[in-house]
Amino acid sequence: MARTLTRASEPAPPSTLDRLDDSAATPLYEIVKRQLSQKILFGDWGPGTVLPAEVALAKDLGVAVGTVRHALLELVREGLVSRRRGIGTVVTSRTHHHNLAYYFQYFRLHGKDESLQHSQPRVVSVGIQPADERAAQKLQIASGTPVVRLHRVRVVDGRPVIHDTYFFDVRRTPDFPMTPEKVPGRLHIFFLERYGVRVTAVRELLTADIANEEDRELLELEHPSAVLGIEDVAFDQAGAPVIYSVRRASTENHLYINEIK
Repeated sequence: MARTLTRASEPAPPSTLDRLDDSAATPLYEIVKRQLSQKILFGDWGPGTVLPAEVALAKDLGVAVGTVRHALLELVREGLVSRRRGIGTVVTSRTHHHNLAYYFQYFRLHGKDESLQHSQPRVVSVGIQPADERAAQKLQIASGTPVVRLHRVRVVDGRPVIHDTYFFDVRRTPDFPMTPEKVPGRLHIFFLERYGVRVTAVRELLTADIANEEDRELLELEHPSAVLGIEDVAFDQAGAPVIYSVRRASTENHLYINEIK
């Protein structure tokens, strides 16, 4: 029978974990880690919840026990769970929402109650254009070099809260989808699976600004309204810049929280 995580004093309820496809290009332990971390980050498995035994999780997911163990060790390293002698693996009381593994999916906007917000991306446009001076500087390429420009709006509970513009070098991302319906929802996972590029660091620049016409249209804001401006550069495992992003966010109903561990 499938199992889920449980409180130390409660019996194990049924699980909603999906069995995994061992033909996927991504290492299985990373897929297991992703499934478990999403349950934690979305609050399905709250602080103090005890995970089932590795054997039970492996059976539920259809993977080897060693794969589950590898995934759990990664979650321990990232602070989402801890090992407790005599109890097992337990969800920590303070999850690190801003681990880079979740950066591009969840970003840093939270509800007024500081709860993590899961956004749905909607593609506004995608195409190839010459890099302007700013994008070229951030990506450390020559001005005019062809780059992919991806513009998206993120929606939370039916309301647009942030619009993002991404730039990345065409030479590093050949055959990136050029139709909105084929653009991947999770860029960091797509970059890892398709191009072998792992994002290991992000540098941000934050500014306070007044919403311009595009902000008001895309984020459904009144005039005047304040927005948070965020520029960031994502770096790969070799320290090279791979993604330059410009974000404009409404903080009318959301908070920007930065957590350092």
